[in-house]
Amino acid sequence: MIKSMTGFGRAELEENERRFTVEIKSVNHRYLDVSIKMPKKLNFFETAIRNLLKEYIQRGKVDVFITFEDFSKQNATVTYHEDVAAEYMKYLEQMAEQFGLENDTRLSVLSRYPEVFTMEDAEVDETELWKSLEKTVRKAAEMFVESRIKEGETLRNDLIGKLDGMLEHVDYIEQRSPELVEEYKNKLYDKVRELLTDSQIEDNRILMEATLYADKICVDEETVRLRSHIETTREILTHGGSIGRKLDFLAQEMNREANTTLSKSGSLDISNRAIELKTEIEKIREQIQNIE
Repeated sequence: MIKSMTGFGRAELEENERRFTVEIKSVNHRYLDVSIKMPKKLNFFETAIRNLLKEYIQRGKVDVFITFEDFSKQNATVTYHEDVAAEYMKYLEQMAEQFGLENDTRLSVLSRYPEVFTMEDAEVDETELWKSLEKTVRKAAEMFVESRIKEGETLRNDLIGKLDGMLEHVDYIEQRSPELVEEYKNKLYDKVRELLTDSQIEDNRILMEATLYADKICVDEETVRLRSHIETTREILTHGGSIGRKLDFLAQEMNREANTTLSKSGSLDISNRAIELKTEIEKIREQIQNIE
């Protein structure tokens, strides 16, 4: 099976008075590039999340979004900083004495001064937290891979259809090329008959010219290599795996052979077929960019 580099997966888990939501989406990329957005409380697990995702993904620009909700009553604690409050009071009394004012500081006012009271996250069991987070990430990753496989099958079928069409063009070129040589030889005979006053025609000279022409337009090597590359591409698509780079290389090679065929073309119909080949190869290269 083959996988597309475009995919989406989402999972949600609620347990132990906590809720995790993980979304994974990706587009094509030459390498694996993972971007993770999550609450600061979970930053400690970033390396573990990246290592986990490598079990499921080899290539692609992957965006991971994680949300976390804690419904437990002990998810935060209030801390009173007595030394900070004492420092405020010391300076307030100093100000009152300096300016001859009454120190009318009230408890409700002092309690709102910065850092007198702070809210701090309660300590959590990281092992327990990771178990829940890991389960959610794995479930999202599995759904993500399923979506990639589904789209990969669509890509594979489309590519095989294009390869079949390319083989038809190669078959035509291989069949048509020898006919061009025979047509060229007949044209030479007709031309010589028009130019010569006698009926003697040097067959050897005509055959030599036809042979030179045949060498000039011969695309046997190109069509053999094209056919080989097409069949190799089909086999790779059948076996699947991480094949994007292999297919990209083969597409470049097929394009090279199609270019040479076009440059050697001895007729308009073969030129058109070579152009059709190049067009199909370009479409294949575009599709291959989406394969992992």
